[in-house]
Amino acid sequence: MSDKITGSKALMRALQAEGVKTIFGYPGGSIMPTYDALFDYTRGEKKCFDHILVRHEQGAIHAAEGYARVSGDVGVALVTSGPGATNTLTGVADAMLDSTPIVVIAGQVAISALGTDAFQEVDLVGVAQPISKWSYQIRHAEDIAWAVSRAFYIARTGRPGPVVLDFPRNAQVEEIDWEPKKVDFIRSYVAYPKLSEQAVREAAELINRAERPLALVGQGVELGNAQDELKAFLEKADIPAGRTMLGLSALPSDHPLNVGMLGMHGNYAVNLKEQECDVLIAIGMRFSDRVTGNLNTYAKQAKIIHLDIDRSEIDKNVKTHVAVVADCKESLPALTALLNKNDHREWRESFKELDERERVKVIEPAIHPTEGPLKMGEVVNAVAERAPRGSVLVTDVGQNQLFATRYFKYPVKRSICTSGGLGTMGYGMPAAIGATFATDRTVCCFMGDGGFQMCIEELGTIMEQQAPVKMILLNNHYLGNVRQWQDMFWMRRKSFTKMMNPNYELIAQGYGIAYQAVVDRKDLGAAVEKMLATDGPFILECAIMEEDNVLPMTPPGMNVNDMMLEI
Repeated sequence: MSDKITGSKALMRALQAEGVKTIFGYPGGSIMPTYDALFDYTRGEKKCFDHILVRHEQGAIHAAEGYARVSGDVGVALVTSGPGATNTLTGVADAMLDSTPIVVIAGQVAISALGTDAFQEVDLVGVAQPISKWSYQIRHAEDIAWAVSRAFYIARTGRPGPVVLDFPRNAQVEEIDWEPKKVDFIRSYVAYPKLSEQAVREAAELINRAERPLALVGQGVELGNAQDELKAFLEKADIPAGRTMLGLSALPSDHPLNVGMLGMHGNYAVNLKEQECDVLIAIGMRFSDRVTGNLNTYAKQAKIIHLDIDRSEIDKNVKTHVAVVADCKESLPALTALLNKNDHREWRESFKELDERERVKVIEPAIHPTEGPLKMGEVVNAVAERAPRGSVLVTDVGQNQLFATRYFKYPVKRSICTSGGLGTMGYGMPAAIGATFATDRTVCCFMGDGGFQMCIEELGTIMEQQAPVKMILLNNHYLGNVRQWQDMFWMRRKSFTKMMNPNYELIAQGYGIAYQAVVDRKDLGAAVEKMLATDGPFILECAIMEEDNVLPMTPPGMNVNDMMLEI
């Protein structure tokens, strides 16, 4: 018996088949047939999706990213053509650089109108191709089941990433006989490279001979769900491990082999020790410039072992002695099996003097100041100490991000959601919304006054959904990170970084969101407790020292061991 349905309804069935539960979106003319079909799938007996109406398409894409990062599932954004589609492109680029699995479905004018400069027509496939893992135009309804299954397969497998589907109006309204499709193989796409036993043996031999091994742990461990495998590897060979910003929750903060955060504003000891180790094992990380500093001097004394699922990352920035190209869920256990039980206590102890120097010069003054205005570090610390175990950190970009990632706690996996590679201001609030739909854990979102205002319209989404985002607004009336660089490298010429800000209390009132301001540090602890105890969303505005600086810092282009503890 024929099961004729429209392309829009076919899309609903295809999304059901992929296990989609939550869609972030914004309707418009070219996607209207699909939104009409969605109506029946979000209520009544047929309900299988929650649709979250955002206030801007950039909010939809960042919410989908936050959902994906915290849940481990594919995030979905549904938007219209033209500006609706182009408004998502910042998030597509962001997801590509941070390996976040999302699928964007955008309306498009009918194929008969393509190339005519029709109303809200944009060559989305052409624009999205360089910044996505795959982009494709579904020109006919009969291709929907195949295209959606292929899109999700590409987004979630191998090194994850964003996929963009362009959905012309004619394909949405055409009628077809529904036939489900399942794509689990693409001839030209090798999602999981075959593990080389020879490479594993060579890597194990180097590690077994090492006297000063150091592991660099990236988000690839989280993406591969290999947190337990990582711990087994590190513990057997007694290897200290630093984590990239995106890999912070791949290894618990309190694990004895965790030696801190890598990078320009990471921890002092682990950055300096990169220049002393004899074997450096990079696991699911890409040797970004923010980690390596000057590549000409980076870790030249060390044998480099690189474990990564993406062959294109091998030797891209740092020359590798042994490359193990495979999913770390597979490569780590294979490597661990060949390792000797080891004890590198003397090497690990050598970190402590440097750690103490950082604690005295940087950490204590940042989180336990005794006088002057509030500091960002002490606000982050006050929240981290009081938040329930396993709370999720979401940040915007700038000083708020750097302080928050340094001083928050990560006892469980998938506990950090931040824009790493692209550094997208305005990411924090919508990503936090997405995170609340991915988990029941407390979501704490730190934002500066600049980033808060970039997607401030998403307070409307928070209001409507009562999304329980705990928003900590670190207000210093500056674009703080740019101001810090101007002070350090541009002769203190503060060119357009001072900000005039609105009355955030009145804005919170307008959206019906609980609010409290903190100016005096004696009120900070009680205000944080009130925020965490309040059901639903909350804005905690903290008046921060205007010229608070993030330290330590490796100046751009300098060697990692040129890291500064003071300015």
